[in-house]
Amino acid sequence: MYIKKLSFKNYRNLVDGEIIPCEKINVIHGDNAQGKTNIIEALWLFCGGHSFKGSKENEFIKFGEKFAKIKASFFSQNREQEAEIIFNGTKKEVVINGVKKSSSAALIEKFNAVVFSPEDLTLVKRGPSARRRFIDGAICREKLRNAVTISKYNQTLNQRNALLKDIYRHPELKSTLSIWDETLCILGAKIIFQRLSYIDKLKKDAGKYHLGISDNSEKLDIIYNSNCSAVYGDNEEEIYNKMEDSLKKSIKDDINSGFTNIGPHRDDFNIIINDRKAKVFASQGQQRSAVLSLKLAEAKVLSTLMGENPVILLDDVLSELDKKRRDFLLSKIKEYQVFITTCEIQEDEILKSGKSFLIEEGKIS
Repeated sequence: MYIKKLSFKNYRNLVDGEIIPCEKINVIHGDNAQGKTNIIEALWLFCGGHSFKGSKENEFIKFGEKFAKIKASFFSQNREQEAEIIFNGTKKEVVINGVKKSSSAALIEKFNAVVFSPEDLTLVKRGPSARRRFIDGAICREKLRNAVTISKYNQTLNQRNALLKDIYRHPELKSTLSIWDETLCILGAKIIFQRLSYIDKLKKDAGKYHLGISDNSEKLDIIYNSNCSAVYGDNEEEIYNKMEDSLKKSIKDDINSGFTNIGPHRDDFNIIINDRKAKVFASQGQQRSAVLSLKLAEAKVLSTLMGENPVILLDDVLSELDKKRRDFLLSKIKEYQVFITTCEIQEDEILKSGKSFLIEEGKIS
């Protein structure tokens, strides 16, 4: 797929206007705090309506205005399409091909992209929650129903946790835990199964990329750590049974802590380089190589699943990489439509071959 036009009105600091990109490399350059990342964020919002920076929706609206609107024309699924998102403070409206949608999740089925920011480079050494967000974001773009499942799981988890806090004060409520446990296990088993299936695909491509960036000297692997002992090859029923058994064994700890200690919300995955945990033993350069491999593999898996290449969004990543890793990354994304933000246009021939946009105080030229 590729984006044909992006337009915006009252969006953050951007001056109302539009950009018409080329189908390959698009470089958005300018000084810091001019609005480069806002362009990347606006494009990413069409993947499901949420900012990769974790921003709240009212932050998208330019100061002093009542609404913000972004609109994208793109070619996907063998036809031209159009999507529009309007932010009205406490709510948003999503229109796809002229049809108003009840949820921004509908965008997932139409628009595909992979975003890569400097924060992603710390994925290996950060806490488990960052890696869970990475994999859940990937499986949600893979299948819309995964986003629905995760949302329902979190709702059930919150209700069970609220009950656990009440049980600590009112032990007679303990018998009602089973009401939430069955639903939690059904949804949890679905999430874990999808994560395991995705990681199995991801690690194959990531391993190939890592061999390339390390000159065949390093082998990369990814191992999912389930706190209910689920492993790749288990079906949903087997995962359900394992999670149910683990939940029963952890009831005392759950009541004491007022929190559910078993389930995909506590799982993690290890990135392994040459049979050693990258988080513990890898150098900063090795960790960055591993993340590069993961993000490139994410794009490759999404391309295979969807039957078309996603759009690649690189937000100020090149300045964080040494020449070897930067050249490797650029050489692997030539077949995609790419948007790159940078303070200065680098000397890379690939960047020079694309289309460039200068942004100054929110105005694009």
